[in-house]
Amino acid sequence: MHETVSPGPVRTAPAGPRVPGQPRGSRTPRGLEPLRPHGLHDLRPGPTPAALQYPADDLVVVSGLPGSGKSTLMRRCAKAPVIDSQQSREHWAARLPGWLPYALYRPLVRLRHYRRLRRALLTGGPLVVHDCGTLPWVRDWLSRTAARQGRRLHLIVLDSSPLQAKQGQRARGRRVSAYAFARHRWATARLHAGLAASAGPVDGCASTVVLSRPGALELQRINFGERRCA
Repeated sequence: MHETVSPGPVRTAPAGPRVPGQPRGSRTPRGLEPLRPHGLHDLRPGPTPAALQYPADDLVVVSGLPGSGKSTLMRRCAKAPVIDSQQSREHWAARLPGWLPYALYRPLVRLRHYRRLRRALLTGGPLVVHDCGTLPWVRDWLSRTAARQGRRLHLIVLDSSPLQAKQGQRARGRRVSAYAFARHRWATARLHAGLAASAGPVDGCASTVVLSRPGALELQRINFGERRCA
């Protein structure tokens, strides 16, 4: 039976490839798998929850390769305001000639995205944010800002393979250039290396949850508690 899970300081591990240190032939279980605090190699099976529950006013960042389903997951599951760079891209795409390459108006998209993000941070309250994996400084900025406001930052990582991500790009009709995709793969590899090297959440994050592709499809809600009164 599905349940609501409140992510704590212990991160989770993705389903899929064999983890170094596991016996050959074994695989990490499907979906959302909580780790025991003392290491990556000690896995404990568990079903994917129907919902993830976060404290009121906290921030949740959703990360993963382009095409891994970040925007889809946020639209479908987030029960809080969402700041997604895709929203800004669609804003400008609707106002500019269709023949204009995205690369030419990308600066406008980023400017609008970060203005909206800054405004949402200053407003306060729960927030779900699309993570641009090639710009890790953004996550650092969010973490520092949240800490100054007495809030915490949480990370959800969608663990899709490059092939799955490219299939997702084709399905949505928005290809990422080979150069940009290579940068995203490098940044994602760094993130996963950090996860593998630590038994806790990513630096600057109160919790880290890694969802396999099936697990992301089974998740139904990203919930927040009631906002505290001033």
